[in-house]
Amino acid sequence: MSFIQEFKQFAMRGNVVDMAVGVIIGGAFGKIVSSLVGDVVMPVLGILTGGVDFKDLHIVLKDAVGDIPAVTLNYGAFIQNVFDFIIIAFAIFLMIKALNKLKKPAEEPTPEPAPIEPSNEEKLLAEIRDLLKK
Repeated sequence: MSFIQEFKQFAMRGNVVDMAVGVIIGGAFGKIVSSLVGDVVMPVLGILTGGVDFKDLHIVLKDAVGDIPAVTLNYGAFIQNVFDFIIIAFAIFLMIKALNKLKKPAEEPTPEPAPIEPSNEEKLLAEIRDLLKK
């Protein structure tokens, strides 16, 4: 098999195509969720925290000297990314949960079978056993 045919067979497998579609949709979904976090959630959170903009939170490790910019520890950007992650994870959880409901209908739990009552023979044998014990 030639190299090109082998590559074509690999590229046209269902898993590779599905993964490519997932990556493309995931990228678009990530932009939507980032906009949700940056444009909707964070302003409200900023109001609740007294107008603090998380992106601007930082600690100066070394002051700027001449043309050299200051060295800062940008923990606000980290907080922003944590919020992004939590909201993205929650949105994906909700989407997968909805897809699972659509995929297969909820199965009704099967009731446990009632205990089987012993047959007449078993009752008679139990009585004989008890009499023999006495």
